Amino acid sequence: MEFKTLRNIENSFRQIRLYAIVFAVLCTGITGYAVWHSYRFAEQQRQKIYVLDNGKSLMLALAQDASINRPVEAREHIRRFHELFFTLAPDKNAIESNMKRAFNLADKSAFDYYKDLSEKGYYNRIISGNVQQRIEIDSVSCNFETYPYAVRTYAKQFIIRSSNVTRRNLVTSCFLVNSVRSDNNPQGFNIEKFDVIENKDIEVIER
Repeated sequence: MEFKTLRNIENSFRQIRLYAIVFAVLCTGITGYAVWHSYRFAEQQRQKIYVLDNGKSLMLALAQDASINRPVEAREHIRRFHELFFTLAPDKNAIESNMKRAFNLADKSAFDYYKDLSEKGYYNRIISGNVQQRIEIDSVSCNFETYPYAVRTYAKQFIIRSSNVTRRNLVTSCFLVNSVRSDNNPQGFNIEKFDVIENKDIEVIER
């Protein structure tokens, strides 16, 4: 009787050990699957890039390799910065709002250029003269062979007064460095050493 009881106890221990092993294997499998799925999800998220459609709407684009789309993102980053920086209305709050958003895309060199214009009274004349200013980007040339990426932008600047419209030729240069993506900087670039190479009148059209 005692021998039979011992065998029953031994069988019970074997069953408990078997259940414990099965449970451990099951937990290991579930944990492994969760880790693998999380890693796969993170990889998929890294393949997502944000592209601004003419600086107006934000759309999500998927890419097999995000690096392939960096030239597109770089040109959009430059385009957006110029639109914010050189589009002016005769309203102090509107100017400051545009500049604040533009400064999120560039380093101190952009602020220094803005400060120089401000000290010369440029923005005060825009406001007092009820002048509108807008820009049209002709082309953005980026050199991706070397880092930081050298960029040159060619554009037309329109200064609209009640009596005439002045069309100006605008050429700027800068360097692009990689940065962290954010809501304020969806392309993940930062402009350095921003400089205006040329900004001269082409024609004045009477209204």
